[in-house]
Order: sequence, then C-alpha cells, then structure tokens
Amino acid sequence: MNSFAGTPGTVTDLVLRLFQCLFSAASIASMASTKSFFNFTAFSYLIASMGLQAIWSFGLAFLDAYALAKKKVLHNPSLVSLFVVGDWVTATLSLAAASSSAGITVLYFNDLGGCGVGEECQKYQLAVALAFLSWITIGISSLIMFWTLAAG
Repeated sequence: MNSFAGTPGTVTDLVLRLFQCLFSAASIASMASTKSFFNFTAFSYLIASMGLQAIWSFGLAFLDAYALAKKKVLHNPSLVSLFVVGDWVTATLSLAAASSSAGITVLYFNDLGGCGVGEECQKYQLAVALAFLSWITIGISSLIMFWTLAAG
C-alpha cells in the first residue's frame, strides 16, 4: 500500500482523528449544556452519533499515536478494511445527525418562532455547526482510507 498524507499511522491521520474527536466532543458539550435538548429526538440522535464519533476517533487517534511512537506501519489490508467500514458508518451517522438537527433548529427556532436570539438557541446552532465540522473531517478520513484500500 502506498504511504501518503492521511494514511493510517501518519501525523496527518492523527491530526484528522484528533479534530474529529474534538469537534464531536464540543458538539456534545454544547448540546448537553442546554436544559431541553432531550425534547427533540434529532438532538438526542446528534448526541448519540457524536458520542460514537468521539469514541471511534479517539481510539484511532490512540492507535495512530502508538504507531508513530513505535514506527509501525498500519497498512494491513484487513485493518484498513476495518477502518474504511468504521469511517463510512460513522460518517453516514454523523451527516444524518447533523442534517436532522440542523433541520429541527431551522424549523422550530427560525420558521416557527419558538426561540428568539436566546443563549439556548445559540448553543443548538453551535452544536450543529460543530457536528458538521466533525463530519467534514471524518469524510476526509473515510475517503483517504478508501483510497488507501483501493491503492493496496
């Protein structure tokens, strides 16, 4: 397998994984800091999806850090296949959660006038924006993993 930026065990992959974990954890923190997020199913789904994303990304960041410290190559086709499947699943879940939460945020708080410019609305919007940022980084990682598997 070719070694290029973003492949498993590289600094670029470690940085992407850390950003995924950071954005998803920040999205959870922003959403969970509101008092009524559990009233909306999409917001609960966002927390669950971002929780899975944070765990997956942290685990792979830890694996990347270990590989970098020990100078190991993580280009085993079976391992990369697992990364591809995990990345695509978490990317799909993250996009669905971010999109549904964005839709609910716009519907309830802009179109129906259920929320003014209050602090809670800003926290919802911040959580959705961070979820999209997490999805962008996982999307990049999933494409790189697929490319790595195809190049192998």
